[in-house]
Amino acid sequence: MGPIRKMLSDAGVTEQQWRVLRVLQEEGSQEPTRIAERACLLLPSLTRILQKLEAKGLIRRRVNPGDKRRQIVEVTAQGERIIQDNIEVMIRLAEEIKDQLGQKRHEALLDLLNELHDL
Repeated sequence: MGPIRKMLSDAGVTEQQWRVLRVLQEEGSQEPTRIAERACLLLPSLTRILQKLEAKGLIRRRVNPGDKRRQIVEVTAQGERIIQDNIEVMIRLAEEIKDQLGQKRHEALLDLLNELHDL
């Protein structure tokens, strides 16, 4: 994880902030509860992360038109730039980890992480 953390630090985001940005980029605008689920974060932690991302101009929050008590979160153009500027390096680093583990161990790790998530 060292090289990944370094890359994210250089980009000005944490691992958790990156996960939130990627969820929003991959799946589109959504409510915080769904983001927390998809990014494997507790809702109170996500609240703080969203505040920081919004202060950096990487996300935008707006009222849900269908239910004014709820909000929708979306990635901004600046957030998209952070992702686009770093995604190739992230993919390369992930591939290096996969290569170091080997296909079987990598798949076993993913299976275990999925099981842990489902607990």
